[in-house]
Amino acid sequence: MKLVLLSGGSGKRLWPLSNDARSKQFLKVLKSETGFESMVQRVWGQIESVGLSHSTVIATSKSQVEMIQSQLNNQPGLIIEPCRRDTFPAIVLAASYIYTVKEASLDEVVAVLPVDPYVNKAFFNKVKELESVVNEKNADLVLMGVQPTYPSSKYGYIVPKEGSKEDECLKVSRFTEKPTVEVAKELIENGALWNCGVFAFKLGYLINILEEKGLPTQYDDLLKQYDQLPKISFDYEVVEKTKNIVVLPYNGYWKDLGTWNTLTEEMDTIQIGKGVISEDSENTHLINELDIPVTVLGVSNVVVAVSPDGILVADKDESPRIKELVDSFDNRPMYEERRWGWYRVLDHTKIDGAHEVITKRIGIKAGSNLSYQYHFQRSEVWTIIKGEGIFAHNDKLQVVRPGDVLQIGVGESHALKAVTELEMIEVQSGTQLIEEDIVRVYMTWEEVEQHCYSLNI
Repeated sequence: MKLVLLSGGSGKRLWPLSNDARSKQFLKVLKSETGFESMVQRVWGQIESVGLSHSTVIATSKSQVEMIQSQLNNQPGLIIEPCRRDTFPAIVLAASYIYTVKEASLDEVVAVLPVDPYVNKAFFNKVKELESVVNEKNADLVLMGVQPTYPSSKYGYIVPKEGSKEDECLKVSRFTEKPTVEVAKELIENGALWNCGVFAFKLGYLINILEEKGLPTQYDDLLKQYDQLPKISFDYEVVEKTKNIVVLPYNGYWKDLGTWNTLTEEMDTIQIGKGVISEDSENTHLINELDIPVTVLGVSNVVVAVSPDGILVADKDESPRIKELVDSFDNRPMYEERRWGWYRVLDHTKIDGAHEVITKRIGIKAGSNLSYQYHFQRSEVWTIIKGEGIFAHNDKLQVVRPGDVLQIGVGESHALKAVTELEMIEVQSGTQLIEEDIVRVYMTWEEVEQHCYSLNI
């Protein structure tokens, strides 16, 4: 069985920690044996523990690639969407990849699930059962449904057919998306299950759908047409149009940590980062990513979240409304994790409309490096504040240490490798301080060293 994890979305209900570059699944707020981990790190560890990691790929957007590589140490294979569409395009792209690049049989079972469920190991043991159910029940789709523990209006429901029980599987009658609490009570009384977004099928079923729609089944061809695929969810485009569906019930712990109130319920600590919460502040959480103290005094049932992107103070029950308010924000992400480390924007100033200055604090992991690149619209000044590295600049190499100031002009090639963990302050100045102004020279660091002709120590 092949497993596809869907990693998408911006997770704006967890603003200001989540943004367009760092979705909710990458927030390191869950307690682990070694400190704090993200949802995607937790899920990947569980997948490894049940022996599924070798057959798992992650479907994601370009903006999340370096975050995934950084947090999962380049372990999973990635299927990268050239642009954001929806779950139907993402899943058919993954299917074509498995079919034509991995050369899997049309009888291969493929299971798809979100990258960020909050579950225990038993959940993934249940996922492994999907393969045998697909093969034995002769169904086009097999879903996993969670036994509800309370009537919720936050989740979709899978409604089974009456008297359809066959071994542990139920034939599916219909779906109800986010009903009222009153309707949810009735659904649960009639045996409905929460839809946790997990389903499986034989690869040939989806390849056949591509052929029926006149879409290419070859991965490279589908990739070229990706921006023309319908922007629609897999549920609407495939699941709700499929007649022969069964659901495998799961009677275990499952939770969607998509809002501050649900996320804080699963945090093992009430505080991350600098600050103080007074003793009379009950059921209050503080998450602070800045290097300044935050004091919470005499307020209960609230979440206080502080990041370079902004500050949130919200009643926990009302916190899901944050998405409605921040959808209109058009600010650039102020913090990102990359394959080589991280950066935090300290200041962004626009001068006379056309000229901009951005100041960043950048951390590079030992042994990692920034790519060899140059810019047409900006100059940069780097000040090393921690660690030791090797600076490549206009075909020359130079060892750098704390206190060194490096000036990079427009059009000048440059890169930096951290020998030890390294931090620096970067000041960008120019008219186009955007990703599109970066021209990367695709060379490994070893090739950069061979290309450069001197080393000044």
